Amino acid sequence: SSGINAEYGGSCFIRTDQLDGETDWKLRLAVGTTQKLASDAEVLRCGPSIYAEKPQKDIHNFIGNFYSALPVASEEPLNIENTMWANTVVANGTALGAVIYTGRETRSSMNTNDAPNKIGHTDAEINNLTKLLFLLTVALSIALVLLKGATSQWYKYFIRFIVLFSYIIPINLRVNLDLSKIWYSICIHKDEEIPETVVRNTTIPEELGRISYLLSDKTGTLTQNEMVFKKLHLGTVSFGTESFPEVKDHLASEYNNGSKQGSKVRKTLAYRVKESVRALAICHNVTPSGTEESKEEGQEEGEINETFSYSLTEKMQYQAASPDEVALVEWTEEVNLTLVYRDRQLMRLRTPNGEVEEFEILLIFPFTSESKRMGIIVRDTATGEITFVMKGADVVMANIVQYNDWLEEECDNMAREGLRTLVVAKKTLSQEQYDDFERRYNEAKLSIHDRARQMRQVQLTLEGDMQLLCVTGVEDKLQPDVRTSLELLANAGIKVWMLTGDKLETATNIAISSRLVSKMTPIYQFKPVKTRTEAHNELNNFRKHNENALIILGNSLMTCLEHYEQEFVELAMMSPAVVVCRCSPTQKAAIVHLIKKHSNKPVAAIGDGGNDVSMIQAADAGIGIVGKEGKQASLAADFSITQFSYVGRLLLWHGRNSYNRCASLSQFIIHRGLIISVMQAIFSAVFFFVSISLYQGVLLIGYSSFFTMGPVFLLVLDVDVEAKIAMMYPELYKELQKGRVLSYKTFFMWILVSVYQGAAIMYLGILLFKEDFIHVIAITFTVLIVTELLMVVVTVRTWHWLMAVAQIFSLGCYFLALVFLPEYFDPDFLTSTNFLLKFVALTAASCLPLFIMKYLRKRFAPPIYAKLQQSG
Repeated sequence: SSGINAEYGGSCFIRTDQLDGETDWKLRLAVGTTQKLASDAEVLRCGPSIYAEKPQKDIHNFIGNFYSALPVASEEPLNIENTMWANTVVANGTALGAVIYTGRETRSSMNTNDAPNKIGHTDAEINNLTKLLFLLTVALSIALVLLKGATSQWYKYFIRFIVLFSYIIPINLRVNLDLSKIWYSICIHKDEEIPETVVRNTTIPEELGRISYLLSDKTGTLTQNEMVFKKLHLGTVSFGTESFPEVKDHLASEYNNGSKQGSKVRKTLAYRVKESVRALAICHNVTPSGTEESKEEGQEEGEINETFSYSLTEKMQYQAASPDEVALVEWTEEVNLTLVYRDRQLMRLRTPNGEVEEFEILLIFPFTSESKRMGIIVRDTATGEITFVMKGADVVMANIVQYNDWLEEECDNMAREGLRTLVVAKKTLSQEQYDDFERRYNEAKLSIHDRARQMRQVQLTLEGDMQLLCVTGVEDKLQPDVRTSLELLANAGIKVWMLTGDKLETATNIAISSRLVSKMTPIYQFKPVKTRTEAHNELNNFRKHNENALIILGNSLMTCLEHYEQEFVELAMMSPAVVVCRCSPTQKAAIVHLIKKHSNKPVAAIGDGGNDVSMIQAADAGIGIVGKEGKQASLAADFSITQFSYVGRLLLWHGRNSYNRCASLSQFIIHRGLIISVMQAIFSAVFFFVSISLYQGVLLIGYSSFFTMGPVFLLVLDVDVEAKIAMMYPELYKELQKGRVLSYKTFFMWILVSVYQGAAIMYLGILLFKEDFIHVIAITFTVLIVTELLMVVVTVRTWHWLMAVAQIFSLGCYFLALVFLPEYFDPDFLTSTNFLLKFVALTAASCLPLFIMKYLRKRFAPPIYAKLQQSG
């Protein structure tokens, strides 16, 4: 909707956290024409009409016009400052507006995608292996039919062989995998190291074990979005957190004893402190929204308190579009220079001695990503003195302030501490200087062509030879253990990209302070591009610096993808870190799809706000954080955590275990079906390709259930290393990213093992028991069961007491079957010495080579986890 009328001088604040992820309040302005009307009802009587651009996804821009017929026909341009998008909240006051976009045309709906049904890479790989097994079944059936010879009933034999070899296709694999994933999800939920973690999608926990890219939001995910003022540097002296009481003393001393204007000659330390703190209290866009006491007395949240108190005990509440500015103003309040009132024309400060300084706001030059600075011109109502105060980034302010020899060095020192620096300067203007500047500035504002450039040129005439007051250092508090977590993920081979709706400067600072970009890694800022030619030139420049961390605007990224998708993605993937700022929800999701498409590797996304939902749903594994922005991201995610630092354990321990176990379980179940099918094929071939089942229904059912199900399924308890080792050596995670645990190579290895064991059991069974051939079923089936149980012993890496219980239980079930199924088993034969000796020989022939191979491998070429187990 487009704001038409609002309280408090035609302005109000809105919250946009569910749209762009930023928790700061945004200032919105009403249409100027409507502010002159007597009442809200008059809006409808003035013959209003609105032109608005067509619906689009861009949440940072809007173009429109407001027309009114009465009292005088007029036209007024509309921009983003006159809008309130759907899913934003009016934080203070009330506003009257006209609804322009509804339903699917709203920005929030256009930036939301339908949630896809997620199928893990492991499931897709197992599906491909199952297709190969089906082809193997068909090929084996065709081969036996051809070997049997051409008959008129060939198709019946073909169908019979398909049924006989159906065990090759592991139908129960799906059930076992689903049950195992539920168990993995329970393990994650019950882990006391990551409390309150919730698994909302139990079908993809194994995806956490092979993540190659993690796309992260910034605000509320990597940071707490809480700014804390840490340092004030005046050139010759620096004040930190512990010495702030000294600032308070200097300020109180100067206000109580010094002259209001300060001595032109005697610039004492107290005077310099006063000038610096007052500049910080003046140069901002912060609005007081009441006091804590007024809220206790029933004032509604967000309601602006237009009265002000001189009491030094009342703590003010502030709102602004930037949390940096709030931090600066809150700090000036701590040292007893308090902003108590602010509107569009006036500002009042409460001094340490309880008096009030009043300033008339003449002009404001807002902060932009291009200018990287913010300025304000005010007039002291008591003295009439006009002052131009400016603050901004050191790279631009260094050319504006008077010569000094300490600014660059101190800004670099603060940056190394992870602080966000601002340089503050001022200039005193005479009335004539200001009048001349105002005249030229207003002329530029009325210009039709290149209005912004002409305004900028006029402003530049005022910026120069300014008095450097101070440098401030503000810390954006990171989430607990963010730096160690990012380092852990980097060592695990996971590339982290930061996608944020915040400004480029803020995103760059957080990337450095969080160590997403290391201190030794240079940064390449991708210049804003809008055309194919600009994108081509900038990509060529970036190609020369592809070892640098990349920082790029969302719109520039979309331009590059439109014309040079392949080239850009290849370059970005080679970069050690990527930061995309001013990124809309749709752009975040598009980047996820882009990486999935070009890398063909699993991608995870993590965020905490409604603007992160599209990204989370598009990722192979979506992780939501329960934070200040609500539970929208958490409820839409596959996994919900309470802080970013839990990601390390979630991926490196639970994800790694889930993937390892899924791989072992699926391949073992495939082996279990293959070995009995190989025995069936040999049996049919030996007996002239007869299509008769080797084992009857009861034995087949018992084979995959009572006799082997327990030990095989309990592979879900198997671990190769302890949790502390997995977290201590994140390089272990890299092995899984290659996909070698479950691959065509391991699949064919298991096929070879199955063919060998099935052939060994069947051929040796027939050879050793020629005179007892009538007992071939009992002989081969007994060896088959024991072989499968021993293969579990070969496969398992760490014994669990439940595994031992399951082995004993399975053997117990088989012994009971020998007693209660006399039609299949002859007790007298099975207890004979001849059978026992040949049984041991047959079992040794099928399993001993594998035990020897496992020992030799562990002895001469042990895997990494085995080395760590030994060292641990």
